[in-house]
Amino acid sequence: MYAALKNQLYNWLFQPRGPQTGPIVLVQRRVFILPTRHGMGFAAVLLLMLAGSVNYNLSLGFILTFLLGAMGITAMLHTFRNLANLRLSTGRAQPVFAGSMARFTVCIENTGDSDRYSIGLTRDKHEAEFIDVPARQTVFLGTGVPAPRRGLLAPGRLTLFTRYPLGLYYAWAYLELDMHCVVYPRPAPPGLPLPAMTSSAGQGAEHGQGQEDFFGLRQYHPGDSSRHIAWKAVARDQGLLTKQFSGRADSELWLAWELLPPRMDLEEKLSRLTRWVLDANALGLSFGLRLPDNTIPVASGDAQRGRCLEALALFDAATLK
Repeated sequence: MYAALKNQLYNWLFQPRGPQTGPIVLVQRRVFILPTRHGMGFAAVLLLMLAGSVNYNLSLGFILTFLLGAMGITAMLHTFRNLANLRLSTGRAQPVFAGSMARFTVCIENTGDSDRYSIGLTRDKHEAEFIDVPARQTVFLGTGVPAPRRGLLAPGRLTLFTRYPLGLYYAWAYLELDMHCVVYPRPAPPGLPLPAMTSSAGQGAEHGQGQEDFFGLRQYHPGDSSRHIAWKAVARDQGLLTKQFSGRADSELWLAWELLPPRMDLEEKLSRLTRWVLDANALGLSFGLRLPDNTIPVASGDAQRGRCLEALALFDAATLK
């Protein structure tokens, strides 16, 4: 009964809306404000000062009490206006490995003519980051979220808050933006040997990239291996060019699910494949990934690394049943 009443009160006060895709404007009904501990202490001191002034008929005591009271009311207005009408939207979240901290970024746009100071963002109310938002400018503010397991990670409900200018009041707004971070599997310890390279004859031969004879240069494409960049052409201010070779590769590297020991469980296999992907990319090799539900053709470069790691992060265990 108490829990149900508490949930109804929470829903009525804070009106949770779930993840929102579009920009959020902090209108009046989205910003909440309460006195802090310092604010409660300040109010208690004002009451004591007022009681003393009434008891002893102190004219200067009345003046000081009402002056400080007016300052407290003005501070409440400034604290509320420090958050009001800010425009918030989703930022970027770079992929991370399981066991590390994912960083979610919120875009804060100040469309007003006054600067906003000491705006904080937190998820757990224990650690927060702060930033100032100048008038008519946009800034980015991030917060860390633990990423204990692979897959898609949502930040959940974030809190944007401020105590500016005097710390007497705490104004906040809840955010639940529709964004996520790709969490890669935790890689196995380094030092594991890569699988043996296989012949490229047959179906896989079309994916191999020959490296026998120099054929020419072409424009650089994102994901090309840095080993194939024509650095001499870069030194001559000819831009980024990639070397091309004629012929077919004699062998290719496949990081395949079936090469793993059957006794390993699901997460151990994904961890081993993640380590292979990292090592193969670090060596500048062309490689492909073969999973029970997906096959990524042989390629090289950071783009291939990202494709393979994302496939491992989003691997569905239901495909094994």
